[in-house]
Amino acid sequence: MFATATRDVTTLPAFVARIADYAADGPAYLRLAADGAMEWVAAQCDATPFISMREATRHATRLPARLRAFGVPRRD
Repeated sequence: MFATATRDVTTLPAFVARIADYAADGPAYLRLAADGAMEWVAAQCDATPFISMREATRHATRLPARLRAFGVPRRD
């Protein structure tokens, strides 16, 4: 039997994202300021990285439901 090197999806680095009503521009990613203010940005490189999918999803579920935010793995 071969051992495969797989990572648990909950441990992958991630971002919080949302699909806006005007989805033609693609997803928006959450950037948190030092004072806790939220801003939605278009590029992942400008977003706040979370240590894991678990943390990104936990943060996303605490946002207002109208935002429809979710955790998404980092692409790097």
